[in-house]
Amino acid sequence: MKFRSIIGAVALTALTAGTASATEIEVQYPYAHLFAETYKQIIAEFNKAHPGITVKMRAPYESYEDGSQKVLKEAITRKTPDITFQGLNRQRILVEKGIAQSLEGFIAKEADFEKDGYHKAMLDLGTFNGKVHGIPFSVSLPIAYYNMDVLKKAGWSKPLPKTWDEVIELCQVIAKSGQDVDTMFWGWNITGNWFWQALNWSRNNSMLDKTETKVNFNNEHGKWAMRTFAKLVKECKMPNYNLKEAMGNFSAGKIGMYFWSISALQRVTNDSAGKFTLKTGPYPSVDSSGGLPAGGNAGMLLAKDPERAAAAWKFLKFATSGRGAAIVAETTGYMPPNKKANEVYLKDFYAQNPNKFTAVAQLPLLREWYAFPGKNGLKITKVIEDAMQSIVTGERVDEPDQVLEEMTEKVQKLLPKTSS
Repeated sequence: MKFRSIIGAVALTALTAGTASATEIEVQYPYAHLFAETYKQIIAEFNKAHPGITVKMRAPYESYEDGSQKVLKEAITRKTPDITFQGLNRQRILVEKGIAQSLEGFIAKEADFEKDGYHKAMLDLGTFNGKVHGIPFSVSLPIAYYNMDVLKKAGWSKPLPKTWDEVIELCQVIAKSGQDVDTMFWGWNITGNWFWQALNWSRNNSMLDKTETKVNFNNEHGKWAMRTFAKLVKECKMPNYNLKEAMGNFSAGKIGMYFWSISALQRVTNDSAGKFTLKTGPYPSVDSSGGLPAGGNAGMLLAKDPERAAAAWKFLKFATSGRGAAIVAETTGYMPPNKKANEVYLKDFYAQNPNKFTAVAQLPLLREWYAFPGKNGLKITKVIEDAMQSIVTGERVDEPDQVLEEMTEKVQKLLPKTSS
């Protein structure tokens, strides 16, 4: 498992010293490289407030897909954790399978739940069939990262790009400057087809029709999205990096522009410190009716035992509270979904951290990170990933329309025949 040394440190600090009579709960979350320090701080503060609850952290999931698959398998053997943190687009399947518990009963007993920062827009991200099943822990949006030293050496004097055409223009300027750097990397391989959805949502184009039985991205907006991706690969000579390589190379000063989630900002800031001037900018080419998919994850309660469920609820509520959300913002690049975090704990934070405010300014663009319905949801995600990979490798970079057509046919075959 990746990041084992970090995981071990978190696991050790996560255990409360508590007594033998303490209620023990198990928690599992994704992406140790982003959240290890976050959970370390949250658990330390939770322990002070709830000494009668022992929090045991399982080894983190490698990705949202990994987390979803693990819980589905563990549900068969009844070995799921008491709380799982799942990608916003991976909650649906756990609700449909009856694995995640409704939180309505716990919420009803909370006297000042809304005053504690749990507003409707936040809860909507984890609501299915009119009932809350997940509470958002962290929310992200795609943004642009710029190595300002590379831009300066290239002689770029214009404002930061607002469109993909301007990004391509800047690529060409960087390439001609003779610097030993890649011009850009656009996160096509980020989890859950997130950037494919971002291109489509930027044109207000949904993944499926309203019945959720027919592909909707095989239209002019979808063609624009796939053609834009192919242009970035071809005209910017975008390398075929995996996630770790892309982030590492940008942080080392070897890439001029990096289009990725705000979630990685703290990690990139720390790793690039002293190497170059980092500046963030808005995601390009979002038209007046368009938006961007909300990334991030939510906590879901899986515990069946009443005592463990009650203890798990206390931890879930603390982790997603104003204080918990503030810790998320302070230790990562994610935005806090809890209103109290911004109103009480982070009043001056964004003024002092303008790079983190970039995504906050994009909050009016928030759209759904779509989860494909039915038992083939994860397979559909892989079909789209494979199609895009055929372009980024250069194999089919000149055939974006054909790639889209074939991808559409494969996805259509995997969709449910009737609406859920």
